[in-house]
Amino acid sequence: METIWFVLVALMLTAYVVLDGFDLGAGAIHLTAAKTEQERRMVLSSIGPVWDGNEVWLIAAGGVLFFAFPLLYASSFSGFYLPLMIVLWLLVVRGLSLELRKHFDNPLWAAFWDFMFFFGSSLLIIFYGAALGNVVRGVPLDADGNFFQPLWTNFSPFAENPGILDWYTILIGLLAFAVLVAHGANWVALKTEGDLNARSLRISLLASVATVVLTVVATPATFWVSPWMLESFNQLPVGYILPLVAVAGAAGMVLFSRRGRYRTAFYASSAYIVGMLTSTVFGVYPRVLPAVNLENSLTVSNAASSPYSQSVGLVWFSIGMVLAVIYFVVIYRLFSGKVRLEDGEGY
Repeated sequence: METIWFVLVALMLTAYVVLDGFDLGAGAIHLTAAKTEQERRMVLSSIGPVWDGNEVWLIAAGGVLFFAFPLLYASSFSGFYLPLMIVLWLLVVRGLSLELRKHFDNPLWAAFWDFMFFFGSSLLIIFYGAALGNVVRGVPLDADGNFFQPLWTNFSPFAENPGILDWYTILIGLLAFAVLVAHGANWVALKTEGDLNARSLRISLLASVATVVLTVVATPATFWVSPWMLESFNQLPVGYILPLVAVAGAAGMVLFSRRGRYRTAFYASSAYIVGMLTSTVFGVYPRVLPAVNLENSLTVSNAASSPYSQSVGLVWFSIGMVLAVIYFVVIYRLFSGKVRLEDGEGY
């Protein structure tokens, strides 16, 4: 049962990155892809109907952690207190930027919130990537499952008490930025036409190439920092399919964005995200929060709630997921196709 919940949490977080990832990527390219007020409104309108719904997957994952892995919830939310507060404020900034931009017909007002949308989206991507890097590298958990990390110490991932930021976690943050910029650019190209579509495709190509380069650098760096991640792949070789999905996705990102096939490029960037995240989860298992001292790691066994709680939760979770999937299918079908703006409409 613990493994089932581990997989479900991983799937929800992957769904969040794929869906909210293009929102974040659209924000990161907002000031460079869109050159006019009309184009900026089109970028915002392409994500406007879905961005808040996409964040449901992050909230759902946090809720599941609370009852399925309470020790993980308690340790991670206290240990990562500082970056979590930063992430919370950046999420607030993004939401305010989308909602307040259109309240006053003033160029300075719109320009301020455009910058804040770019700023909040870009930093969120980097912090999410750094958070993933921390999980892979390990955190300074003690025998009681407690830890606290400063924002940085000596920038070495091999330190006994590493900070949130070191050269490895920054590398993963930059990789996350590159792939979500490409993902967001593919989405904007999918939803728009004309010059905005063409600029988005150019950004997608550049970011896709950067993703390939950073992946080539980050992969050996990951196994250098955390050589134990190879254990799961060696014990169950079928897991090597997952990184192959990421490799195929990365190749597709470059190939299809270069050919202007933005829909297929969007699917390719989605495949890369799925392959890369599931590969990471597969390598981390059975740990749910690795420690610098591996003996202190939280695992699916020692961090889980009682079997009864997990069994009852699975029933209600299944009902909630069916409703959530129905909602997402309906909302994406309703707002499918290219963005069309009429005077006075949109963001």
